[in-house]
Amino acid sequence: MTYQEALEKLAPAGQEHLLKYYGELDEEEKESLLAQIEALDLSLLSLVRDGAKENEKGKLAPLGAVTLEEIAAGRDAYEEKGLQAVRAGKVGAVLLAGGQGTRLGLDKPKGMLNVGINRELYLFEQLIHNLMEVVEQAGEWIPLFIMTSEKNDGDTTRFFREKQYFGYNPDYIYFFVQDMAPSVGYDGRIFMEGKARLAVSPNGNGGWFSSMARAGLLDRIHEMGVEWLNVFAVDNVLQKIADPVFVGATLSAGCVCGAKVVAKANPEERVGVLCLEDGRPSIVEYYEMTDEIIHSRDAEGRLLYNYGVILNYLFEVRTLEKIMDERMPVHVVEKKIPYLDDNGQLVKPEKPNGYKFEELVLDMIHMMDNCLSYEVERDKEFAPIKNRTGVDSLESARKLMKDNGIEL
Repeated sequence: MTYQEALEKLAPAGQEHLLKYYGELDEEEKESLLAQIEALDLSLLSLVRDGAKENEKGKLAPLGAVTLEEIAAGRDAYEEKGLQAVRAGKVGAVLLAGGQGTRLGLDKPKGMLNVGINRELYLFEQLIHNLMEVVEQAGEWIPLFIMTSEKNDGDTTRFFREKQYFGYNPDYIYFFVQDMAPSVGYDGRIFMEGKARLAVSPNGNGGWFSSMARAGLLDRIHEMGVEWLNVFAVDNVLQKIADPVFVGATLSAGCVCGAKVVAKANPEERVGVLCLEDGRPSIVEYYEMTDEIIHSRDAEGRLLYNYGVILNYLFEVRTLEKIMDERMPVHVVEKKIPYLDDNGQLVKPEKPNGYKFEELVLDMIHMMDNCLSYEVERDKEFAPIKNRTGVDSLESARKLMKDNGIEL
């Protein structure tokens, strides 16, 4: 992209200020800035033209789950079907690892957190161990795609190399960088965080498949014959990955996707709940639910909206490719965004000053025709690490890891 082409792109949207310092930059910086402008999706600005508006939910209805008891009864058949798929190379795994461990006091990728007590045991390392259990059971390596962000890609890839991929076969590990979205002020003007750098942030965990596609990995997926992708978050240290029983149950149900869920600890638990929205599978966040919905029960007294998602999903690749051209809902989030002021000085605000744009993986569920809701045992598969202490913390995760026989 040339300077003139950048100006022609920015002017109709009133974003010419992004070229304000162009004349002060060296050639490499100019090239970088123009590349950032070329990649900008200016259509996002329409979402905040009249202030941020949240996407409205349709008509909600309960969605049950394949229960622990039902899974136990069909376990052998499910497991064998899932293992057949793994051994045939049809199952891949996608680790969403674009975040930093800032809330945990770690200014590095979250996966580099040491969860050990008497020995070093990193979050990345434990997740690899979890995946290796299936590799050893199936006798087949599972392709692992790791999504990083611009901020943590270098640290993440270097860490894996230094740790020799924690014993995993590097020929089956593929890193890719998450797409970015611009950050804007309340006036709709895109912020700059440097004279040659726009203020951008990762476009949310729902951008994982489009980011994989832009990284050229879909061709590799087809070459390997991968038909299913198990997507999971970096912070749940106990989760099973490419779980043959989960894979087999989803295939047996004839569904195009599956979601691992846990029964809610109590009606008010702050988790997204798998349900139906206008007849299609959907996830409703706790803050979107009315008290009536939260407390509604069936004739036996069981909660109707009872199953919370744990961000561990299985998607059919063919279906993902079908929906690629559909526009996912974009969520507008208020944030504190560092920016250059009119004098070219970096300002770090103490309160929210603008918006970031995010796509969420939960919205992909609503784009599916169906989804198997698959219950797992909370104490054996759900130990998220979001805080230092208290609920969903390193402290609580370590206790659950000990309970599950993991040496710390």
